[in-house]
Amino acid sequence: MRGSVAGRSLFFAALATLFSGCESWSKFFGSDSKPPLRAIDRRVDLNRFMGDWYVIAHIPTFIEDDAFNGVESYKLDPDGTIATTYVFNQGDFTGPLKTYHPRGFVYNYETNAEWRMQFIWPFKATYLIAYLDDTYETTIIGVPDRSYVWIMARSK
Repeated sequence: MRGSVAGRSLFFAALATLFSGCESWSKFFGSDSKPPLRAIDRRVDLNRFMGDWYVIAHIPTFIEDDAFNGVESYKLDPDGTIATTYVFNQGDFTGPLKTYHPRGFVYNYETNAEWRMQFIWPFKATYLIAYLDDTYETTIIGVPDRSYVWIMARSK
């Protein structure tokens, strides 16, 4: 991962803050209520955000319990929706490839940091860009109740 020492420090501070709100950590530390996760308040340049993101770590959804080598790819379509492809090896690092094609919808146009992801019509889940470094090399995506989190980078 590229970046300055200060940038990496900020990333890991954001990571620690995010994980401190996760359910299992809050139970361990004796707190059972955390405020909902919030999206970043600066504007995300969607064109820069598009492309491949390697999943470095995650608190998985049920469809990803056995996911390895995950890559989430985003493509901004002319209608403003986000064509998404999520590919991973199922079961282990050499397992068969599994692919999902959810569709993303920007929900907050002021920041572009709050999306709705649709895996099955008509249901949409809230996805928040909770962290994005200035170089668009690392990001943390999560859901408001902090039950699912994806830490991703442009390189493995």
